[in-house]
Amino acid sequence: MKQRMTLSLFCLIAALLSSAVSPPGEATAADAKPNIVFILADDLGLGDVSFYNRKILNKEPYVETPNIDALAEQGLWFTDGHSATALCAPTRYAVMSGNNNYRSYAPPGVWSTFAPSAFKEGEVTLGTVVRDAGYQTGFIGKWHMGGDFYIPGTQKIYRGAKSGNLIGKVDVSRWIGGGPKYCGFDYDFTTPCGIQGPMYLAYENQAWYPLGKDSKLIFFNEETAKHPKDVSDKGPGPGDSNWDTREMGKLLSAKAVNFIQDSSQKEKPFFLYYCSPMVHLPHCPTDEFDGRKIKGSTPTDHLDMTADLDMQVKRIVDALKATGQFENTLIVFSSDNGGLGDKKATQAIGYRPGVEWNGTKNSPLEGGHRVPTFAVWPGHIQPGVTDELAVNQDMVATFAALVGTEIPKGQAQDSNNLLPLLTGKSDFRQREYLINQAGSKQELMLRKMPWKIIIQSTFKRTKYEPLALYNLQDDPGEKNNLIKNPEFKGTVDRMFKEYMDIINSGRPTVPGR
Repeated sequence: MKQRMTLSLFCLIAALLSSAVSPPGEATAADAKPNIVFILADDLGLGDVSFYNRKILNKEPYVETPNIDALAEQGLWFTDGHSATALCAPTRYAVMSGNNNYRSYAPPGVWSTFAPSAFKEGEVTLGTVVRDAGYQTGFIGKWHMGGDFYIPGTQKIYRGAKSGNLIGKVDVSRWIGGGPKYCGFDYDFTTPCGIQGPMYLAYENQAWYPLGKDSKLIFFNEETAKHPKDVSDKGPGPGDSNWDTREMGKLLSAKAVNFIQDSSQKEKPFFLYYCSPMVHLPHCPTDEFDGRKIKGSTPTDHLDMTADLDMQVKRIVDALKATGQFENTLIVFSSDNGGLGDKKATQAIGYRPGVEWNGTKNSPLEGGHRVPTFAVWPGHIQPGVTDELAVNQDMVATFAALVGTEIPKGQAQDSNNLLPLLTGKSDFRQREYLINQAGSKQELMLRKMPWKIIIQSTFKRTKYEPLALYNLQDDPGEKNNLIKNPEFKGTVDRMFKEYMDIINSGRPTVPGR
């Protein structure tokens, strides 16, 4: 009896102490689900981030990114971090679906604003795996994965030309389907093409968002634009009469701050997928950003855009800290493909977007898809550097594991769970090989160390032919193509057969799926 009373008294004291530490209704840190912020930059190469140059390569950077650096210092940097492809639209599909692009109806990517979505109804996405765990979800920034808009005066979906004078041919005042909401996002503020056109409009929750009080929907071309340079090489198209590329980084990051502030007031944890359109063409840097000089701060307008991106990251981090959410937020940073070439910057400062890796955006070489990649979660991820392989399409499986959502069999088949690696709390299962693809020339790649084969295909994936073989261990710069060397014919044949077996079988390309 005395023993039972002593135990009861102990339990009472423990309960009182617990309530003193955690007020009624407030979850402890151990019980609280972390927020998630995923930042995907556009056309950002390894050479564009000063942390990588200074901390990883021990060399002077081409451009300074102090805010990205400060965040990277607190996280785990992947020296073998990759974009799913070497080009924008196909990477965005892979990141959202967790699938390689050959599983899509459009393997080279969904490029038209008015093309059908590549996502099937009920299919898991980056948004749904987190939303289904009770999160408030938000998408902000560049979409570039198609969408549904009506033909004026009808309820028929427009599937015509993607550029040119479409006023009166397509109702761009409303986004009917195939956008962020369709992929599990409760809130969105979206520029369908980023800043590159040929649509120069912003949408908030599927409705056109006028950029000024006197905004009108116009045929946006060099004659009607406030700044003719805003009309990119993608051509003219539907636009807002007040569109100004120079201000888009400020607008999008302000919307991100609002989402963080609003979500922090709710009981649910939140997930923000922030797709910055920087540093893509057209390179139209703003004069200043929150007191920091942008235009003219580097040798070229292209590199000035990295300073704009750096300030967007600062705003997001500052908002997390101001709302008390930073310590309980997993932040992942990546890019949709490798960096752009910049002849002026190369001549001025020796700029190389991939630094020690050959190739740029659109290339099958490593510089086309090795991108700045790191993850931050204070108290949970040990800061440092890892050479483990990671691909940004791994976020579907990683976030699902983090929030406790089960991915159905046969979905997100190429997304590897990185959570054990990030937290060190269980065994991490490495990829045995990496499949990805380049860009407009339709090159496909299979890497199984030390070998990497590049395969030439066609737009519709009807023909395949070995194009190059590299030994990345002996030749990381991919300068010695071994494809015609008789000594390596067996390796070429084996790698080519393995690639074809993988895609023809449809089997998952990551362990445990």
